[in-house]
Amino acid sequence: MRIEGAVMRTPGAQRPYVDSKPMTIEELVLAAPGPTELLIQLQAASICHSDLSVINGSRPRPMPMLLGHEASGRVVAVGSSVDDIAVDDRVILTFLPRCGECANCRTEGALPCSKGSSANGSGTLLEGGTRLTDSTGPVLHHLGVSAFATHAVVDRRSVVPVDADVPTDVAAVLGCAVLTGGGALLNNGRITAEDTVTIVGLGGVGMAALLTAAAVGCREIIAVDSQPEKLALATSLGATSTYTPDAAVESGVRTRIVLEAVGNAKAFETAFDLVAAGGVLITVGLAAPTARSEISPSRITTDAITIVGSYMGASVPERDIPVFIELWRSGRFPVEKLISDHIGLDDINNAMDRLSDSSAMRQVIVFDKELA
Repeated sequence: MRIEGAVMRTPGAQRPYVDSKPMTIEELVLAAPGPTELLIQLQAASICHSDLSVINGSRPRPMPMLLGHEASGRVVAVGSSVDDIAVDDRVILTFLPRCGECANCRTEGALPCSKGSSANGSGTLLEGGTRLTDSTGPVLHHLGVSAFATHAVVDRRSVVPVDADVPTDVAAVLGCAVLTGGGALLNNGRITAEDTVTIVGLGGVGMAALLTAAAVGCREIIAVDSQPEKLALATSLGATSTYTPDAAVESGVRTRIVLEAVGNAKAFETAFDLVAAGGVLITVGLAAPTARSEISPSRITTDAITIVGSYMGASVPERDIPVFIELWRSGRFPVEKLISDHIGLDDINNAMDRLSDSSAMRQVIVFDKELA
């Protein structure tokens, strides 16, 4: 079938992206789903910093590629081996399929699936190959999803069913920002109401973590960011105190759990400075592969600090997404407050400028405004 999607062909475009247009909306051919796959009509796709990292070249990917990985949609067709998903079911798409068979899949989320990671790195689907082509040849998949398009073919293991009461835009954000930020606090931090938590970096992932800490009822939630408007939003979402990075370090405040959700060396150093003795630093930010930080090895020992890397919040999507949906239904997890804009697919490059400027939280492409 013929679809429209936002294709990227060359990384490292110059800003403003609205002028350089790193992504172009093109007509593509999408093959029918294979035996373990689904054809999805996209309803909403959220724009994440991981998409921007491909555009600016800090996360190298093979090209050409159809970007986007945080989305929700409706099943249009199912592969011959799929027996637990039906046409018209609504699903949340997730950016790391889990094969369920490798050694990493037996870690209950602590390690990313080996097979899924390999497929994501090569731009293919879980069972190999691509389903997208243009007039010159194959177009690669972004993280097994390629959500900046009207339709996508994905592996069954890249989706989680979602009930009709969850709005499409909320469902989209649950698939990445919430799994990564909130999942890290639940799965790695195992936070409780008695905990003190600091969140460094208040983008979509950091704010999702803050909402999670507030939903759990953590007794102290400290929010750290350089932008006053984000600190104000953090206060409205449940932060008990807020700081700029320098002010946080100077204050001497330290908490048992610190989450770093920025993805640069300086933010990691700031987060390390804010961990209390016996505490845990969880890092979910994806810094450039060449980035390096300077921290005190002796403090790790003398203060018994644990540093934990967390990919996708150590989440197993089919286990964890229902937890967040129930928190949302209870009214304790108002993730819709993280959505700053609803846009059309043709506004994608301008949206990347807003994300790069940190002037937007979660921008959601809505393919049918009646569904949002």
